[in-house]
Formats: sequence, structure tokens, C-alpha cells
Amino acid sequence: MTQTHDKAVRPREGADAGVPVDEPAQPYRIRRSSDAIRFAASVTGLAVVMLLVSVAQGTTHGLHADIQEGTAHAPRMLLSLATLVSSFGVLAVPIAFGIVRLFHKDGTRVAIALLAAMIAFGITVGLDDLSVRAAPGGVLDSLIWGGTETAPIHTDIAPVIAFVSAVGMAGRIRWQAATWTMIGLAALTGLTAAYASVAALAATYFLGRAIGHGTLYAVGTPNPRPPGTAVVAALERLGLRPVRAVRLDGTPDSGEETRRYGVVLAAGPADGDTAPDRDAGEWDLEVRVLDRDQQTAGLLYRVWRLLRLRSTTTGRALRSLRRSLEQESLMAYAVAAAGVRTPRLVGTSEVGTEAALLAYEHVPGRRLADVPEEDITDGLLTDVWRQFRAMQAGRLAHRRLQDGAVAVGADGRAYITDLRAGETAVGDLALRLDLAQLLTTLALRVGAERAVRTAAEVLGGEALAAAVPLLQPVALSRATRTALRRDRELLTGIREQIVRLKPETEVAPLRLERFRPRTIFSIVALSIAAYIVIPQVASLDLAAMASAATWHWAAAALGGAALTYLAAAFMLMGFVPERLPLGRTVLVQLAASFVKLVAPAAVGGVAVNTRYLQRSGVRPGLAVASVGASQLVGLVTHVLLLIMFGFLTGSTTKATQDLAPSRTIVIVVLSLGLLAGLALTVPRVRRVVASRLKSMFSGVVPRLVDVLQTPKKLFTGMGGTLLLTVGFVICLDASIRAFGGSLPLTTVVVVFLTANAVGSAAPTPGGLGAVEGALTLALTISGLTAETATSAVLLYRLLTLWLPVLPGWAAFTYLQRREAL
Repeated sequence: MTQTHDKAVRPREGADAGVPVDEPAQPYRIRRSSDAIRFAASVTGLAVVMLLVSVAQGTTHGLHADIQEGTAHAPRMLLSLATLVSSFGVLAVPIAFGIVRLFHKDGTRVAIALLAAMIAFGITVGLDDLSVRAAPGGVLDSLIWGGTETAPIHTDIAPVIAFVSAVGMAGRIRWQAATWTMIGLAALTGLTAAYASVAALAATYFLGRAIGHGTLYAVGTPNPRPPGTAVVAALERLGLRPVRAVRLDGTPDSGEETRRYGVVLAAGPADGDTAPDRDAGEWDLEVRVLDRDQQTAGLLYRVWRLLRLRSTTTGRALRSLRRSLEQESLMAYAVAAAGVRTPRLVGTSEVGTEAALLAYEHVPGRRLADVPEEDITDGLLTDVWRQFRAMQAGRLAHRRLQDGAVAVGADGRAYITDLRAGETAVGDLALRLDLAQLLTTLALRVGAERAVRTAAEVLGGEALAAAVPLLQPVALSRATRTALRRDRELLTGIREQIVRLKPETEVAPLRLERFRPRTIFSIVALSIAAYIVIPQVASLDLAAMASAATWHWAAAALGGAALTYLAAAFMLMGFVPERLPLGRTVLVQLAASFVKLVAPAAVGGVAVNTRYLQRSGVRPGLAVASVGASQLVGLVTHVLLLIMFGFLTGSTTKATQDLAPSRTIVIVVLSLGLLAGLALTVPRVRRVVASRLKSMFSGVVPRLVDVLQTPKKLFTGMGGTLLLTVGFVICLDASIRAFGGSLPLTTVVVVFLTANAVGSAAPTPGGLGAVEGALTLALTISGLTAETATSAVLLYRLLTLWLPVLPGWAAFTYLQRREAL
């Protein structure tokens, strides 16, 4: 439980007792995000060590042997001296530091560090005992390489590392150097004496760090943030004479990156200080306090943005306290020098070792976010754009031009505030990003038309045209992206307003992302697929498999695979009232087989077919509806065929009874249905599902009605749907027979339909990994041997996925050259 001091108003320490500082009670302990990040990083490091000793035992063992051989040539006296010093110093130095902290009344931090050391000692002793009972070849056994003379975790060092990590030596360079020197000597002693390995020492380091920072985060560290009284004392050292201060930004644990204080200065000569009579809220200064422990607030998100976006579009992910102070100070002076209306920076100062402050001249007024819409006049918007133009002229990027960064003074004029993320001497891209952000911010308040019109009056149409490619959610701040969810068409509206001013404006979005989140998901899925497929292939003798294949059946499988492209062309042509050439449509389906390698199976074909229809003169809405109609009919046909042949297979073939629905499968299906029903009771989930289905199948029903009115088109579409299944079944059945296997046709149909459904749901390109695993498992259950099933699946996938890649690339290139895609 968080402990707080009782008093909410404290007199200044070291100043006149009559000067109050009004602020909420400070928490006695806080949980710092930096401790959580360091804990996660240490756990990750420990996992990497476990992985390395599992897959690279030879390398790590060779490194250990080299170190032992190298230390064997060192003077024995020197090694003995290092052993003696480390044996005494590895405990003596941390204990001495703990005693020093006790004298400085930091006993709570020392107690937390002792708790971390005790936890580390218990865990390391438990792991060392567990390694005796560990199975040979396991991770613990890998850490000690099968020997019993070494321990997987260094029991003497791990508690010390946990203590050092938790006690807080930041900024105390000499103590850090002495402590880590002793730990290093102790590690070297363990290596030379052969009772510790390199991997064990690395695991010890990461485990000790993880326990130290994990304990700090779980228990909470004593609050290092200086109170308001220390802030007032720092202002006095700047030559200012504060007589009253009040905290402006709510509770101390509100999660804000900075604290803000309103400060009233004394009026009159120094020997007769009096507090002027003024209304509440009329401050002379607004003081921003940067706390050291808050510098990592939002770090993971900033690192994610830094990795995901191009480096020229993002600022630094992490700044030190000194760097943050200097950066904001420089930005404040640069903005004022550029002629931008902004609160004047009066002074800066450190507040002890854990914080720093920036004192700004207070400008009475309110944030733009708090101004009613009826009070936001065109004159005010024009003034905002003039201040922005001055920033652009000075090559200054604000990076946070949200409505909280624009203030409206009591005189009705606009001020630019919140300069903490700003940078000087930036490039054109950063300036254009600021323009896109401010356009969106103002459009959220007053609409796209007024925001663009007032901006054009000040900046001109050419400048606004440069922002059009950047009007995309990824380029905007997190708060703005959240606000755009309530008005999804706003960015489109801004683009349209700018294009009306400059019809020749290029509207293609500029690529700002290095990768998209789905890219990471695809990489992970492909890795899993490779983990599944590669062992299957590695266990086969491909030369013997090729020699054992019956080639006329392999040729029949190739014919079945080729038939699927003709069937897919008929399927698409049947749901498009417009006339499409058969040859080109077949080439499009072949090109889609190439796209499968870079997109999930259920996505690539849809995108290619939609693009083809648009290039063929079909309006975008109708093109999407036509492809959606063919996909919907294909899905319904797929489900009906699976039910029908599943019933026939389960009722006629004893060998495939395992493929028929079991009680477990029924229970799983019903449970999934129940969970889906419960999820749809949540309004937000229901809205997301409805919008996705609407965008996917919008216009599908009218398109189906059009097809039903033309029997020839209906026959073509339905015939193509059935022929597609026939082609794949022929290919799979012939692949099985090519290796001497044989299954009833109904069973082959069920196996194909099941694996195809799994592949369509898988996020990997072409269903890679999922289809192979599902087909192999289903064929083995159906009665084939594992070797025959694996060989048949490999031939089937070779003909349907890998072999069409080269001709598919050629077709894709040809169609692009002909502007058909």
C-alpha cells in the first residue's frame, strides 16, 4: 500500500516559515517504470543465455576453455591476490555502501536491497540443488556442461548483484567502480578455479539484476522526487523571491511526465517583501519540474515508434535529465528568437540530484482544448497559423502540436507552449509532420474546411500540398490518433479540401513506417512454420523420394494444379457482370499465386483480383463487391462440401472415423461459439466486427442479385467454384497415388477442405506451415504411413505453391507492364 505524508501544505525548508507551498501529499514510495523496464531487459537477457547454451554448447564451451587456458599462464601470485581481494571485497564494499546510506537516512532503500539479496540467495541455492536432479541434456545441465564440479548459478555473486541493483548507486561513480571491480574479480576467480562457467556467470548477472529491479518495482522505492519546498528554494537561488506556490497538475502519482507549480513573486523592494493582492490563478511564474524517475515514462512506446518509423520522423527515445533540461531550454530560447509568441523562459536550475526545473513567465489564459468552439474565431485560427509560420521559418519542430500545446491568452492571442519534445535545425520532413499534426488538431475542433482555409490564407496552397502525403494516422500523435477514431473520415476531408485548392497535388501517402505490426506477426508466424516444415523435409531422402515417385501420377497432379487457375478465372468471371477476357483473367490468377508468398492466403488473391477489376474499368465499389461475392459463395460452398463429404466419410469409412466430429470437437466448437456470442455483447467489439463485415461485404448482396438474373454468369461462377475444389482434390489424390498410397475419394475431399480452411485462417503467406501440418496430420490419421503422407504433401505443395512462383512472377510483371494490375 502506498504511504503518504499527513501534511498537504509544507513550509519551505531553509526559507521563511511563513511562505507556503500548497501541494497534495507526496507518496512515500513509488513504482518507477525504469525498474520494470530493467527487470524485463534482465529477464530477456537470461532467456537469451538459456537459448545460447542450448543451441551453441560447443561455442560456449570453447570460450570457457580458452579463458581457462589464458588464465593458466597468469602469475599464480597475482591470481591468489585477486582471489583474496575479491573474497573480502565482494561483500565488504556493498556493506560499506549500505552503512553510508543508513547514515544518510536511506534505511528503507537498504532494507529493500537486503530483501532482494535474500530472495536471490534463496533462488540460486534452489537452482543449484535442482541441477543435481536435472536430466542430462537439459538447460541446467547445459549451463554446467554435464559436470558436477561447477554450479549453474554463482551463489556468492547473485545476491550481491541483486543488492547492488536495488540499493541505488546511480550517480555514485566511485562506489559503482569499486563494487563491480570486486564482482568481476570474483567471477574471474570462479573461472580460473573451474567452479563457474561463462554461461553460468552470465546467467548469474542477469538473474541478480532481474531480482534486484523486480523487487524494487514490486515493493516500491522511496520517493526521490524533491517536494515543492525544494523547488521554491531553487527559485531563490536564481535570485527570484517567491512568496506563494501551488501545485497545478493534480496528484503526485497522476502519471504526468512533469510537475507544474504556479508561483507568486514578491512585489516591491527586497527589504519589504509583500505578497500582492491578486485573484487565485494569477501567477507570476509557471514552473515545470523534470523528475529523474519520470524520464523513462512512456519509454517503451517511444522505442516502438523509433523502431517502427523512419529515424528522420522521430526524436530521441530516451534523454537524460540534463539532456531534457538543455533541450527544452534551447527550444524555448530558439522559439522566442524566431518571433513566436510563447511564455518567456525566466530561468532553469537543478533541484538536488533527482530533478530540475524550468521557470516560465505565466501567461493568463486557457488551453485551446478548453476554449468553447463558438469562441474559436477565424481571427484566432489565423493567429495560430502565423505563430506556426514563424516556427517553420526558424526550422523549429514542435513535435507535439496538439490542442494542449496552443494557449489562448487573456488578450485573445495565441501562444505556443509545451516545448519539451521540440528540436531545432530540423529537416523538411519534420516541418511537414508538424504541419500535418496542426492541421489535424485544428480540424478536430473546427472542421476540415475552416482549418484548411485559414491555413491557406497564411501559409499558401503550396505549403499545404506538401502535407497531403503525411496526412495518415501513423504520422500523428497518439492522442490525435485516439481522437480520430471518433471521426474516421476527417483526414480524407482535409486532403479533399487541400486538393480543391491545388488540384495537381500528389495525394499518394509518403511511407513513414519501416515496417507494420503485421510484418512482425508474419515473421513470427513464418518462423513457426519453418520450425514445423524444416524438420519434416530434413528427415526425408529427397533423392530416394523422387526415384520412388510414379511419374504418370505426378503428371496427373500437375494437371490438377493447372486446372485450378482456369477454375479460379471462371469463378471470378461469373460474379462480374462486365465481360472479362479469359486468357488475361487466368494470368491474373497465376500472378496471385506469386503474391501469396508475401501475403496471407486469404488476402493476396482478393487484393490482386480487386486491382484487376478496377484496371478493367469496373468501379472500385463494384470491384470490391464482385470479389466479395465470389469469396462469400466460395466460403458457403466450402462449408457445405465439408459437411456433406464429412458425413459421407464418417458413415462409410472405418479408417477415417477419427476425422468425423467427436464429442470433444463438438464441445470445443460450442465453447468457441459461446465465447464469440459473449464477445459480441460488448458494444465496442460489436462495432468493430460490424465495420469489418460492412467493409468486406458492402454491396455483395446487390451484386449477387445481379448474377442471379443472368443464368450464364451464375453457371460460370458456381461451376468455377466447384471446379476449383475438383482441381485441388485431383492434385492431392494424384500426389498420394504417386507414392503408392491410396485413400477413398471422399476422404481426400475432407482432408483437402479441412487443410484449406486452416490455410485460409493462417496469417502466414500461402498458409505456409499450417497447410503442411494439417494435411500431414489428416492423411496420417486417415491411414497413410508418415513417410507416404509427408512425401505426398510435399509434392502437392510443390505443385500448388512453389512451382507457380516463377511463372506467377512473370505474369505479375507482364500484367503490370500492360497496366492490367
